[in-house]
Amino acid sequence: MTIGIDCRLSGKAHAGLGRYTENLIREILSTDKKTNYVLFFFDTIQADTVLGTFKNANNVRIVIAPVKHYSLREQLLMPWYYYAAKLDLLHVPHFNVALLYFSKTVVTIHDLLWHEKRGSTVTTLSPMVYWLKYAFYHIVTRVAVSRSATVLVPSKTVKKTVLKHYPFAKEKIKVTQEGTHLTTPKKVPKRKQQQLLYVGSLYPHKNIRLVIDALKQLPKTSLVIIGSRNNFQKKVEQYVKNRKLQQRVSFLGYVSDSTLTQQYLQATALVQPSFSEGFGLTGLEALSLQTPILVSDIPIFREVYKDAATYFDPHSIESFISGYKKIQKQSVRSFKKRAEHVAASYSWKKMAKETLAVYRSSS
Repeated sequence: MTIGIDCRLSGKAHAGLGRYTENLIREILSTDKKTNYVLFFFDTIQADTVLGTFKNANNVRIVIAPVKHYSLREQLLMPWYYYAAKLDLLHVPHFNVALLYFSKTVVTIHDLLWHEKRGSTVTTLSPMVYWLKYAFYHIVTRVAVSRSATVLVPSKTVKKTVLKHYPFAKEKIKVTQEGTHLTTPKKVPKRKQQQLLYVGSLYPHKNIRLVIDALKQLPKTSLVIIGSRNNFQKKVEQYVKNRKLQQRVSFLGYVSDSTLTQQYLQATALVQPSFSEGFGLTGLEALSLQTPILVSDIPIFREVYKDAATYFDPHSIESFISGYKKIQKQSVRSFKKRAEHVAASYSWKKMAKETLAVYRSSS
């Protein structure tokens, strides 16, 4: 059997989606030595970085496909890369399937955010370009769900959302929860008492402005922002400047895993004020390092974090501040026990095993 995986969005530079794809590939290759895998990467640098020593595995063939995702070239060129590989099954770990590829496919839908959020406030594109891309997004997503043999989703919450828009997919949705790989180093830095950490993109639905506004009422608290995607970073930086908070808000951009680990360990808490998410990978990373998490009270976070998080109303600064104070007063021993229990229930290895089972049943 020959299975193809589109890896062009793998790697840490592609945020949560990149971590999902990278860990999926690594875990599958460490487990399955018999199946032949064709892995499609954007360039050799990405392939080398993501695969490491796995690039020399006997059952791995690397295909370089320098085709940008979400583009017209992707729709016109990627089908021929796939067809040339003579695959029994293709896994596209995002909704961006190629409309002209008609062979057997498995797709992962991480969320349907753009089904729920739309308009000029969620994009930096011109209105005409945005609405054209928005219409095409709906076409591609519907095809992805309808044609795929199996639709993988990271949570029950996302499954519910997918069924809301595509009820015909009920029998082919499979929940495969994600995991975390960060580990506590031998030398642990001292935790700072009033430093908040945010990890992720800065799209409007991430709601980071609420945290920035809350800082006006928390004069001794600082905020560190880490994220590899910065489409909206200039707007957020200006927002910080307008509120004269430049001395208390730091933008670190993309950082290595070792630096990210250090930031988690130093922070008073990780904040996730999102209005919508597909999973909550950064919160799991924080919990695995026993860092408190202060998160918006939305269904996905309740599903993933259970009793290990402190929740707040994402529309209320007062609720956020109340949650922050609650974290500062909570029992460290009790929190660490809850955090360890929740983090231990998620595993990339388990996810890869479940995905392998899907490959075998779908091929």
